[in-house]
Amino acid sequence: MSDVDRPGGRGAGPLLLGVRHHGPGSARAVRAALEETRPEVVLIEGPPEADDLIPLAADEDMRPPVALLAHAVDEPGRSAFWPLAEFSPEWVAIRWALEHGVPARFIDLPATHSLAWGRDEEAGGADKEGTAGEGDAGERATGAGSGGGAGIDPLGVLAEAAGYDDAERWWEDVVEHRGVGGTGDALAPFTALEEAMTALREEYGGEGHDRDPDSASGSPMAPRQDLVREAYMRLRIRAAQREFGGGVAVVCGAWHVPALRRRATVAADRALLKGLPKVRADMTWVPWTNRRLSRSSGYGAGIDSPGWYGHLFGAVDRPVERWMTKVAGLLRAEDRIVSSAHVIEAVRLAYTLAAMRGRPLPGLGETTDAVRAVMCEGSDVPPALVHDRLIVGDVLGEVPAAAPAVPLQRDLTRTRRRLRLKPEAAERELELDLRKETDGERSALLHRLRLLAVDWGEPTASYGSTGTFRETWRLRWEPELSVRVAEAGIWGTTVRAAATAKAEADAVAAQGLADVTGLAERCLLAGLPDALPTVMRILADRAALDSDVGHLAQALPALVRSLRYGDVRGTGTAALAEVAAGLAERILVGLPPACAGLDADAADEMRRHLDAVHRAVGLLGDAPAPGHGDLRVRWASVLRTLATRDTVPGVIRGRSVRLLLDDGELAQNEAARQLGLVLASPGTAPADAAAWIEGFVGGGSGGGLLLVHDERLLGLVDAWLTGVPAEAFTDVLPLLRRTFSAYESGVRRTLGELVRRGPGAPSGSAATGFRAPGFASGLDSGRADAVLPVVRLLLGLDEDTRGGEGGGDALAGLAGAAR
Repeated sequence: MSDVDRPGGRGAGPLLLGVRHHGPGSARAVRAALEETRPEVVLIEGPPEADDLIPLAADEDMRPPVALLAHAVDEPGRSAFWPLAEFSPEWVAIRWALEHGVPARFIDLPATHSLAWGRDEEAGGADKEGTAGEGDAGERATGAGSGGGAGIDPLGVLAEAAGYDDAERWWEDVVEHRGVGGTGDALAPFTALEEAMTALREEYGGEGHDRDPDSASGSPMAPRQDLVREAYMRLRIRAAQREFGGGVAVVCGAWHVPALRRRATVAADRALLKGLPKVRADMTWVPWTNRRLSRSSGYGAGIDSPGWYGHLFGAVDRPVERWMTKVAGLLRAEDRIVSSAHVIEAVRLAYTLAAMRGRPLPGLGETTDAVRAVMCEGSDVPPALVHDRLIVGDVLGEVPAAAPAVPLQRDLTRTRRRLRLKPEAAERELELDLRKETDGERSALLHRLRLLAVDWGEPTASYGSTGTFRETWRLRWEPELSVRVAEAGIWGTTVRAAATAKAEADAVAAQGLADVTGLAERCLLAGLPDALPTVMRILADRAALDSDVGHLAQALPALVRSLRYGDVRGTGTAALAEVAAGLAERILVGLPPACAGLDADAADEMRRHLDAVHRAVGLLGDAPAPGHGDLRVRWASVLRTLATRDTVPGVIRGRSVRLLLDDGELAQNEAARQLGLVLASPGTAPADAAAWIEGFVGGGSGGGLLLVHDERLLGLVDAWLTGVPAEAFTDVLPLLRRTFSAYESGVRRTLGELVRRGPGAPSGSAATGFRAPGFASGLDSGRADAVLPVVRLLLGLDEDTRGGEGGGDALAGLAGAAR
């Protein structure tokens, strides 16, 4: 190829630099080509609306990976991203232009068209939510591989032609490992890549002007979209040539280079652009993550190993040695024994594997195999950690405060900085003590964001505390949350105002009573007193009209939790207490008739409602609101009614007896008597008796421990079970298996041992002096004295309480001191 014909040669027109997006080899080559040719303007594949955002790339607070975000003004959820990493050729071109005072411009189809096109062609495969650029606007802007627009993988085809079965491995060999830190013709790789892409487009018809659009395409509109984009790029290139003469450099996906090189008339290009749909679009910079650059996250135009590619781009020399040092540091931080000798041997093995496989330098496969063999002793567990932390990585970019943003985003940024909450790509846990002012505000912020569908944090179980003053959150910032913030901007300009408006709208649109009560709870958690009047009005209306006891029972626990959270956060909850007490009153009246005549499934569901209402009534207290009196006493009366009514299913009767027993409203002897009546009565069907047992000791209510510590109950169950007729045993077994399988393994083992030894009958225990297996008849003073130091330490007693008394007297003294 002559100097006139080669890219950038005199008389050849613009300098076309075809690249692989997110390719460090392409990025190095672009920088070398720009340094050699020194163009007067740099044109880059990307949305032209972002031209005004280019200077922000030079801001000291801008740290890739970042992305250009475009979203429709009237439909913020319709959006697209153009991600850029430090090793992206487009980012390198932008930074080179800014450093040398050269204009840089984007020349791809404007987002105002691509977003509208994605909406119109939604049925053709564009993502409805537009996240991560999975629709046409984003995926084609970033490009898979080298930007195959006709539904093929250009790298895969070229790798197969070269005899490779792995496109990534071929790309590393011919591009990433070519001339690292060396010299040579800066334009040679672009010349070779353009020739390859020209041949591919001729073979696969990527030009699209002489082929059926539906052929060789995963999406029916893909060739048409490529034609339109390339026509627009040609028009922008011509405009730049008129303005700057011949000094025009173009950085774009290699797939587009043959189309941009092809001569086409201005009229033909403008005809392709005529009548394109439009929407109003806004653009800004947003942080991006390495994980979103990875294909494994679902982003089709990504790369498998962003962390590895970032290392190759940043390593000025000895990339393999530096990589092995990073891996060793990570494994040491995880308490694995890795020495300098391991690093040396791993490097040697990686180079040996590369030579055996005919590769110019060790690639990711060789280094990973060497790490597994030398540093991990053949195990696949540590390499998985290396892949997660280094090969992919938890890198989150940053954008400067000067970047355009919706008012809601600015308020969120100010609030999180004041509360010292930093977005991070890696998942982390955050413990909050709601008694502290800052932690209380953090909790409210995270709950408000959840109301707005911005799920930065997810509440999780708190370990070590069951109090309502403690919360545990699992935090992780994903780039898509920037879109969610833009969407939520329609509700208000601050997080509090937007969450209030959204809660009111959700209350009006709620379908069921439980939805409204849950919303009231979330408003209290989020500290939104301005939303509560609307929510409470709708809640009172729905509660008055809903007569289904099941619905009322589902709604009550959320209201009671809200009362507890309101107490912790200092929120006024008088109206909430009134509604909660009213719901409880109606449940007390309606529950007995609602429990009659239920089938097995309905009875099991009602048992769960019974448990929830029991807990709620216990938390409400005797007088939750003026005029409602002693709810607990009346609730105990309802449970007695359920426990003795024959029309109530056995599982509910058994559960009622158990709840009365747990609350001290029923003596142990009476509970055993009722169990004996059910099991010993000839008129009780075995299935009904098994259901009664399930209600009494099943459902994760601690029934296993009750049987362990009360030999009379265990003896009754054992005697009944051994007397079940053979023909009924197969019907009873599934219920009993479900009951006892819920117990912990230690409880099941203890019960089995007690049954094997034969627990004593209640009537004979006192007369025969029977004692439970494993317990002596009297106190062992020597063993009691041995635990005294530990008990004294736990109780915080002084040394002078220690005396010469025996074990029994000493324990009694300690118990008195504890009281």
